[in-house]
Amino acid sequence: CLFACMCLLVPFTPPLGRWGKTSCKLCPPQPAGSVALALTSDGNGLSLASDPSGTVNFLDMVNNLQGDSGRGYYIEMSIGTPGQKLNILVDTGSSNFAVAAAPHPFITHFFNTALSDSYLSTGRTVAVRYTQGNWEGELGVDGVSIPNGPNGTIIINIAAILSSEGFFLPGINWQGILGLAYPMLARPDSSVEPFFNSVVQQLGIPDIFSLQMCGAGLSASSTSDPAGGSLIMGGAEPSLYRGTVWYTPILEEWYYQVEVLKLEVGDQNLDLDCREYNMDKAIVDSGTTLLRLPVNVFNAVVEAITRSSLIQDFSSGFWDGTKLACWMKGETPWRFFPKLSIYLRATNTSQSFRITILPQMYIQPITDVDGTLDCFRFGVSSSANGLVIGATVMEGFYVVFDRSQRRLGFALSNCAASGSVALSEIAGPFSAADVAADCSGRTLREPLLWVISYTLMAVCGLVLVVLLLLLVLPCRRRGRSGEITDESSLVRHRIK
Repeated sequence: CLFACMCLLVPFTPPLGRWGKTSCKLCPPQPAGSVALALTSDGNGLSLASDPSGTVNFLDMVNNLQGDSGRGYYIEMSIGTPGQKLNILVDTGSSNFAVAAAPHPFITHFFNTALSDSYLSTGRTVAVRYTQGNWEGELGVDGVSIPNGPNGTIIINIAAILSSEGFFLPGINWQGILGLAYPMLARPDSSVEPFFNSVVQQLGIPDIFSLQMCGAGLSASSTSDPAGGSLIMGGAEPSLYRGTVWYTPILEEWYYQVEVLKLEVGDQNLDLDCREYNMDKAIVDSGTTLLRLPVNVFNAVVEAITRSSLIQDFSSGFWDGTKLACWMKGETPWRFFPKLSIYLRATNTSQSFRITILPQMYIQPITDVDGTLDCFRFGVSSSANGLVIGATVMEGFYVVFDRSQRRLGFALSNCAASGSVALSEIAGPFSAADVAADCSGRTLREPLLWVISYTLMAVCGLVLVVLLLLLVLPCRRRGRSGEITDESSLVRHRIK
């Protein structure tokens, strides 16, 4: 019987945090003695580690990440003088470098600013509120070095977290967050230079970093193979990917916003207006666990999966994340589900390319029950704030954030495999003639929004003064408080 292996849907109460309820298995440290490599070009302007006479030590950056998609990928850093070592979450969906600077019951240690001879407070406060959770602290400046990163100490802006609620969570192994996005997302305002901008300016490395996250298809609570990954600053390391790097333009420099042209479930084109995929925005964010889709797109994906799946009668609780699907131990559900494909506009805007993940990437092992059942969750969720290519997809690819040429690159990750089976695919080019010239649905951003708002406030103020004279001005400008209500980053989104 086709359904004999999948008979149980168990309630799934997500943890009170962003990260899936799995235990981290840490990567062993890299052996010493890696060769310092120089940056050369691959012919497309991409810096590669290929010259043993150079000075940028790419190989020492390989395997410098620990963690998994459930609780995030983090890198060890040394902060202050003398150095205090902390694990810092890597997040391409935010722009602040923020670290715990006070005790918290869910973390083992913190950055003690009083013990750093080089820490300098700027006297500015910063408060960030997330969809669920928040932190507050002060802005300061100090030196940071990365044991498995670029050589040298960088003087950077640090948000010293003095109090928080719902940000640090039980079982995590990181004590801060490394926002790698653009200054526009920095809090309290864009004058706070983000970490990677400072690295590029002070160390003179190319304005490129690349990311490999190696938790594809793994349950960190049950696998004997450690997850982890690599954050390569200054270019790309060819040993971490296979084949060609395919590029899509970065549309706006705030989040890493891209343009999605269409989605396919198996061989079914969802056949939606391409603007639906980019409603509000479409971004690439390492701080988000799931593939998050606008509501209409999510519903269409679930309907298409249900149509094409060998399991027709599926509880709605599985799709909305409130229930896990369980199979008898040793059975695997992946043969019942189709591949998912995302088409991105290429740098040649008349073309596109396709990134594809196998069911092993989005039907994700979570836990076992009494040693007899293996349980899985649906690695896709709906979003009210745009499409987010999170870890569910990113773990299948080596992603190059080529800020210098305003483009994102995707190549097949060499760790996205289960045994001899590759868990991701990439193909192209395809003609983009069948979609609109602009699918992004871009809306007005800063600074134009500020110009419009100031103009409207001036008119409003003038009318009120003339009509009401002594009445307190009701149209006062809302200050940029640092609130982030966007659910796009998993640091701002709890699995529902």
